[in-house]
Amino acid sequence: MKRIGIIGVGEIGRAIVTGLCEADDKSPEVFLSPRGARAAAELSERYEGVQICADNQEVVDRAEVVIIAVRRQDRHEALAGLRVDGNKLVINVMAGVGIDDLRRTLATGAPLVRAIPLPAVRERRSVTVTCPSHPEVNSLFEHLGGVLPVTDEAAFNVFSALTGTLTTHYWYLATLTSWAIGHGIASDEAEGYVRSLFQEVGRALSDETRSLHQLAANHETPNGNNERIRTTWFGPANSEALNKALDDLLADLKWPRVRARTRSRAVS
Repeated sequence: MKRIGIIGVGEIGRAIVTGLCEADDKSPEVFLSPRGARAAAELSERYEGVQICADNQEVVDRAEVVIIAVRRQDRHEALAGLRVDGNKLVINVMAGVGIDDLRRTLATGAPLVRAIPLPAVRERRSVTVTCPSHPEVNSLFEHLGGVLPVTDEAAFNVFSALTGTLTTHYWYLATLTSWAIGHGIASDEAEGYVRSLFQEVGRALSDETRSLHQLAANHETPNGNNERIRTTWFGPANSEALNKALDDLLADLKWPRVRARTRSRAVS
């Protein structure tokens, strides 16, 4: 595997390093930017092949594959003045930053590929969406749990919007737990039961012979408890609100600058 540099050592950067370094086969050399100094220091102490560079330019110079994992709003400061030769491969994991946008920022002819790695890549069990398909990028993320290449950025942005629902699911489970606690159930018992209940849902999702609609139907009985909650709480209005939230997020991912200017004018 080629030498990998990571600019921006946040949650995703840490997960990628962990997934690479704790695999069964030989891990690659990894070069980290000084951004996120505490996390970078922890990773370099834990894994022999991980080194912290003096600055972002050194990361680029020493790596063959450069992963850019800074926050979207920090990219201009973090990437200002970087020289990226055409023989490098750049993987962009910043949400809402398109290929043309990043190419203008870096002023490079190097191949640029977008990707959506999730925290579960640390256990090498998360499918990563990429765009466009590139054999070396596909191989990297296949190694980290699986890869789903898509042909264009319009499709890529749809998948990116879907990832924005992840913490909503956790909050839904936390709300169920709080409801049970409010009705006199001990907090550890309430949370333990909710976790157990939805871990079973996770196991059921591995059965790809049934569609998601079929799985839902198989867990319901006519006029039963599950059907009652689904039809009274997750009714048409709730479904429409979720679709609108996703549409708004997708619009921001497609046209972040236009949307930002519109909001700025509305505030002024």
